[in-house]
Amino acid sequence: MNRTQTLLLGLASVLFLFFIAVPVAAVFLYTTPSQLASAITSDAVITPLKLSFLTATVSATLVVIVATPLSYALARRRFRGRLFLDTLVDIPMVLPPSVAGLALLLAFAPRGLVGRYLLQQGIVLPGSLIAVIMAEAFVASPFYFRSSKTAFESVNQRILDSARILTKSDARVFLRVTLPLASRGILAGFIMCWARALGEFGATLLFAGNLPGVTQTMPLAIYIAMASNLVAADALSVILIVISFVVLAAFKFLGGWQKPA
Repeated sequence: MNRTQTLLLGLASVLFLFFIAVPVAAVFLYTTPSQLASAITSDAVITPLKLSFLTATVSATLVVIVATPLSYALARRRFRGRLFLDTLVDIPMVLPPSVAGLALLLAFAPRGLVGRYLLQQGIVLPGSLIAVIMAEAFVASPFYFRSSKTAFESVNQRILDSARILTKSDARVFLRVTLPLASRGILAGFIMCWARALGEFGATLLFAGNLPGVTQTMPLAIYIAMASNLVAADALSVILIVISFVVLAAFKFLGGWQKPA
Protein backbone atom coordinates (compact mmCIF):
# COMPACT_ATOMS: atom_id res chain seq x y z
CA MET A 1 0.00 0.00 0.00
CA ASN A 2 1.52 3.32 -1.07
CA ARG A 3 1.53 6.55 0.88
CA THR A 4 -1.45 8.06 -0.97
CA GLN A 5 -3.62 5.03 -0.29
CA THR A 6 -2.60 5.06 3.37
CA LEU A 7 -3.52 8.74 3.68
CA LEU A 8 -6.89 8.20 2.01
CA LEU A 9 -7.71 5.26 4.26
CA GLY A 10 -6.60 7.22 7.30
CA LEU A 11 -8.74 10.21 6.30
CA ALA A 12 -11.80 8.01 5.73
CA SER A 13 -11.27 6.37 9.12
CA VAL A 14 -10.94 9.72 10.89
CA LEU A 15 -14.10 11.05 9.23
CA PHE A 16 -16.03 7.93 10.22
CA LEU A 17 -14.84 8.09 13.83
CA PHE A 18 -15.63 11.80 13.91
CA PHE A 19 -19.16 11.11 12.67
CA ILE A 20 -19.74 8.54 15.43
CA ALA A 21 -17.83 10.10 18.32
CA VAL A 22 -18.93 13.74 18.12
CA PRO A 23 -22.70 13.17 18.59
CA VAL A 24 -21.97 10.77 21.45
CA ALA A 25 -19.63 13.27 23.07
CA ALA A 26 -22.23 16.04 22.63
CA VAL A 27 -24.68 14.11 24.80
CA PHE A 28 -22.16 13.90 27.64
CA LEU A 29 -21.02 17.52 27.29
CA TYR A 30 -24.46 19.16 27.04
CA THR A 31 -25.02 19.38 30.80
CA THR A 32 -22.71 19.91 33.76
CA PRO A 33 -22.02 16.97 36.11
CA SER A 34 -24.16 18.60 38.82
CA GLN A 35 -27.10 19.09 36.45
CA LEU A 36 -26.74 15.53 35.23
CA ALA A 37 -26.64 14.12 38.76
CA SER A 38 -29.71 16.14 39.74
CA ALA A 39 -31.64 15.03 36.66
CA ILE A 40 -30.78 11.36 37.12
CA THR A 41 -32.31 11.36 40.59
CA SER A 42 -35.53 13.11 39.49
CA ASP A 43 -38.85 11.33 39.01
CA ALA A 44 -38.78 12.25 35.31
CA VAL A 45 -35.81 9.91 34.93
CA ILE A 46 -36.25 7.33 37.71
CA THR A 47 -39.82 6.30 36.78
CA PRO A 48 -39.19 5.45 33.09
CA LEU A 49 -35.81 3.97 34.06
CA LYS A 50 -37.43 1.47 36.45
CA LEU A 51 -40.17 0.66 33.94
CA SER A 52 -37.64 0.12 31.14
CA PHE A 53 -35.48 -2.20 33.22
CA LEU A 54 -38.54 -4.19 34.28
CA THR A 55 -40.05 -4.59 30.82
CA ALA A 56 -36.72 -5.25 29.10
CA THR A 57 -35.83 -7.95 31.62
CA VAL A 58 -39.24 -9.63 31.41
CA SER A 59 -39.38 -9.49 27.60
CA ALA A 60 -35.82 -10.81 27.17
CA THR A 61 -36.49 -13.63 29.64
CA LEU A 62 -39.67 -14.62 27.81
CA VAL A 63 -37.82 -14.59 24.50
CA VAL A 64 -35.20 -16.97 25.91
CA ILE A 65 -37.90 -19.35 27.11
CA VAL A 66 -39.92 -19.48 23.88
CA ALA A 67 -37.15 -19.00 21.28
CA THR A 68 -34.52 -21.44 22.56
CA PRO A 69 -36.28 -24.63 21.36
CA LEU A 70 -36.66 -23.26 17.82
CA SER A 71 -33.10 -21.91 17.66
CA TYR A 72 -31.85 -25.34 18.75
CA ALA A 73 -34.03 -27.14 16.20
CA LEU A 74 -32.91 -24.90 13.33
CA ALA A 75 -29.28 -25.24 14.38
CA ARG A 76 -29.14 -29.03 14.78
CA ARG A 77 -31.87 -30.35 12.50
CA ARG A 78 -32.40 -30.33 8.72
CA PHE A 79 -36.02 -30.37 7.54
CA ARG A 80 -38.28 -28.96 4.85
CA GLY A 81 -39.25 -25.35 5.53
CA ARG A 82 -36.17 -24.69 7.68
CA LEU A 83 -34.97 -21.76 5.55
CA PHE A 84 -38.43 -20.20 5.60
CA LEU A 85 -38.64 -20.36 9.40
CA ASP A 86 -35.09 -19.11 9.79
CA THR A 87 -35.95 -16.08 7.64
CA LEU A 88 -39.34 -15.49 9.26
CA VAL A 89 -37.97 -15.08 12.78
CA ASP A 90 -35.46 -12.49 11.53
CA ILE A 91 -38.12 -10.23 10.01
CA PRO A 92 -38.56 -8.01 13.13
CA MET A 93 -34.85 -7.17 12.94
CA VAL A 94 -35.27 -5.32 9.62
CA LEU A 95 -38.85 -4.05 9.91
CA PRO A 96 -39.31 -0.30 10.34
CA PRO A 97 -40.52 0.32 13.93
CA SER A 98 -43.75 1.83 12.63
CA VAL A 99 -44.51 -1.33 10.68
CA ALA A 100 -43.78 -3.48 13.73
CA GLY A 101 -46.13 -1.37 15.85
CA LEU A 102 -48.86 -1.43 13.22
CA ALA A 103 -48.50 -5.20 12.83
CA LEU A 104 -48.97 -5.67 16.58
CA LEU A 105 -52.00 -3.39 16.54
CA LEU A 106 -53.62 -5.22 13.63
CA ALA A 107 -53.01 -8.51 15.41
CA PHE A 108 -53.80 -7.72 19.06
CA ALA A 109 -55.91 -4.52 19.17
CA PRO A 110 -59.57 -5.05 20.19
CA ARG A 111 -60.59 -5.30 16.53
CA GLY A 112 -57.44 -7.13 15.47
CA LEU A 113 -56.97 -10.62 14.15
CA VAL A 114 -56.46 -12.10 17.62
CA GLY A 115 -57.50 -9.12 19.72
CA ARG A 116 -61.20 -9.54 18.91
CA TYR A 117 -61.16 -12.90 20.69
CA LEU A 118 -59.21 -11.49 23.62
CA LEU A 119 -61.80 -8.72 23.92
CA GLN A 120 -64.49 -11.36 24.40
CA GLN A 121 -62.56 -12.41 27.51
CA GLY A 122 -62.29 -8.80 28.67
CA ILE A 123 -58.62 -8.48 27.69
CA VAL A 124 -57.45 -5.25 26.03
CA LEU A 125 -53.72 -5.17 25.39
CA PRO A 126 -52.94 -1.74 23.84
CA GLY A 127 -52.09 0.83 26.50
CA SER A 128 -50.98 -1.78 29.03
CA LEU A 129 -47.69 -2.92 30.51
CA ILE A 130 -48.14 -6.24 28.73
CA ALA A 131 -48.26 -4.38 25.42
CA VAL A 132 -44.86 -2.82 26.19
CA ILE A 133 -43.39 -6.24 26.90
CA MET A 134 -44.90 -7.68 23.72
CA ALA A 135 -43.58 -4.83 21.57
CA GLU A 136 -40.09 -5.13 23.04
CA ALA A 137 -40.05 -8.92 22.70
CA PHE A 138 -41.26 -8.77 19.10
CA VAL A 139 -38.54 -6.35 18.01
CA ALA A 140 -35.71 -7.74 20.14
CA SER A 141 -36.28 -11.50 19.70
CA PRO A 142 -34.14 -11.90 16.54
CA PHE A 143 -31.06 -10.68 18.43
CA TYR A 144 -31.37 -13.55 20.89
CA PHE A 145 -32.43 -16.08 18.28
CA ARG A 146 -29.49 -15.38 15.97
CA SER A 147 -26.92 -15.58 18.76
CA SER A 148 -28.33 -18.73 20.38
CA LYS A 149 -28.68 -20.49 17.00
CA THR A 150 -25.05 -19.74 16.18
CA ALA A 151 -24.05 -20.98 19.62
CA PHE A 152 -25.87 -24.28 19.12
CA GLU A 153 -24.31 -24.65 15.66
CA SER A 154 -20.84 -24.21 17.15
CA VAL A 155 -21.20 -27.21 19.48
CA ASN A 156 -18.99 -30.02 18.22
CA GLN A 157 -21.14 -32.88 16.94
CA ARG A 158 -18.59 -35.47 18.08
CA ILE A 159 -19.04 -34.38 21.67
CA LEU A 160 -22.80 -34.83 21.37
CA ASP A 161 -22.35 -38.25 19.77
CA SER A 162 -20.09 -39.31 22.63
CA ALA A 163 -22.64 -38.08 25.17
CA ARG A 164 -25.37 -40.12 23.50
CA ILE A 165 -23.30 -43.27 24.00
CA LEU A 166 -23.57 -42.72 27.73
CA THR A 167 -27.28 -41.91 27.73
CA LYS A 168 -30.12 -42.36 25.26
CA SER A 169 -32.02 -39.39 26.63
CA ASP A 170 -31.88 -36.45 24.19
CA ALA A 171 -33.22 -34.17 26.92
CA ARG A 172 -30.37 -35.11 29.27
CA VAL A 173 -27.78 -34.57 26.53
CA PHE A 174 -29.31 -31.17 25.78
CA LEU A 175 -29.40 -30.04 29.41
CA ARG A 176 -26.05 -31.43 30.54
CA VAL A 177 -23.91 -31.10 27.40
CA THR A 178 -25.38 -28.93 24.63
CA LEU A 179 -26.74 -26.13 26.82
CA PRO A 180 -23.53 -25.64 28.89
CA LEU A 181 -21.37 -25.64 25.76
CA ALA A 182 -23.63 -23.06 24.09
CA SER A 183 -24.10 -20.98 27.24
CA ARG A 184 -21.75 -18.13 26.24
CA GLY A 185 -23.63 -17.53 22.99
CA ILE A 186 -26.97 -17.82 24.77
CA LEU A 187 -25.90 -15.29 27.38
CA ALA A 188 -24.60 -12.96 24.66
CA GLY A 189 -27.94 -13.25 22.89
CA PHE A 190 -29.84 -12.49 26.07
CA ILE A 191 -27.72 -9.39 26.66
CA MET A 192 -28.27 -8.08 23.13
CA CYS A 193 -31.98 -8.89 23.28
CA TRP A 194 -32.28 -7.07 26.62
CA ALA A 195 -30.44 -4.02 25.30
CA ARG A 196 -32.56 -3.88 22.15
CA ALA A 197 -35.71 -4.14 24.25
CA LEU A 198 -34.45 -1.36 26.51
CA GLY A 199 -34.03 0.97 23.52
CA GLU A 200 -37.25 0.10 21.70
CA PHE A 201 -39.32 3.14 20.72
CA GLY A 202 -41.50 3.00 17.61
CA ALA A 203 -43.36 -0.28 18.10
CA THR A 204 -43.91 0.52 21.78
CA LEU A 205 -45.30 3.96 20.99
CA LEU A 206 -47.77 2.65 18.40
CA PHE A 207 -48.90 -0.46 20.24
CA ALA A 208 -48.61 0.45 23.94
CA GLY A 209 -48.87 4.25 23.87
CA ASN A 210 -46.95 6.75 25.95
CA LEU A 211 -48.62 6.77 29.36
CA PRO A 212 -46.36 8.11 32.16
CA GLY A 213 -45.81 5.49 34.84
CA VAL A 214 -47.66 2.83 32.81
CA THR A 215 -46.10 2.42 29.36
CA GLN A 216 -43.60 5.30 29.18
CA THR A 217 -40.18 3.69 28.84
CA MET A 218 -36.89 5.59 28.61
CA PRO A 219 -36.95 6.23 24.83
CA LEU A 220 -40.55 7.48 25.07
CA ALA A 221 -39.65 9.69 28.03
CA ILE A 222 -36.80 11.20 25.99
CA TYR A 223 -39.24 11.95 23.18
CA ILE A 224 -41.58 13.82 25.54
CA ALA A 225 -38.82 15.53 27.54
CA MET A 226 -37.33 17.01 24.37
CA ALA A 227 -40.11 19.60 24.39
CA SER A 228 -40.05 20.58 28.05
CA ASN A 229 -37.06 19.20 29.97
CA LEU A 230 -34.01 18.81 27.77
CA VAL A 231 -31.76 18.14 30.76
CA ALA A 232 -33.86 15.10 31.71
CA ALA A 233 -33.80 13.93 28.10
CA ASP A 234 -30.03 14.29 28.07
CA ALA A 235 -29.71 12.38 31.36
CA LEU A 236 -31.75 9.48 30.00
CA SER A 237 -29.67 9.53 26.82
CA VAL A 238 -26.44 9.36 28.83
CA ILE A 239 -27.76 6.33 30.70
CA LEU A 240 -28.74 4.57 27.48
CA ILE A 241 -25.38 5.29 25.83
CA VAL A 242 -23.46 3.94 28.82
CA ILE A 243 -25.64 0.83 28.91
CA SER A 244 -25.23 0.35 25.16
CA PHE A 245 -21.45 0.55 25.42
CA VAL A 246 -21.30 -1.92 28.30
CA VAL A 247 -23.67 -4.32 26.54
CA LEU A 248 -21.68 -4.25 23.29
CA ALA A 249 -18.44 -4.81 25.20
CA ALA A 250 -19.98 -7.78 27.02
CA PHE A 251 -21.34 -9.17 23.76
CA LYS A 252 -17.91 -8.98 22.11
CA PHE A 253 -16.23 -10.52 25.16
CA LEU A 254 -18.65 -13.45 25.08
CA GLY A 255 -17.94 -13.97 21.38
CA GLY A 256 -21.47 -13.37 20.17
CA TRP A 257 -22.38 -14.55 16.64
CA GLN A 258 -19.07 -16.33 16.26
CA LYS A 259 -18.67 -18.76 13.38
CA PRO A 260 -19.04 -22.44 14.14
CA ALA A 261 -15.79 -24.20 14.88
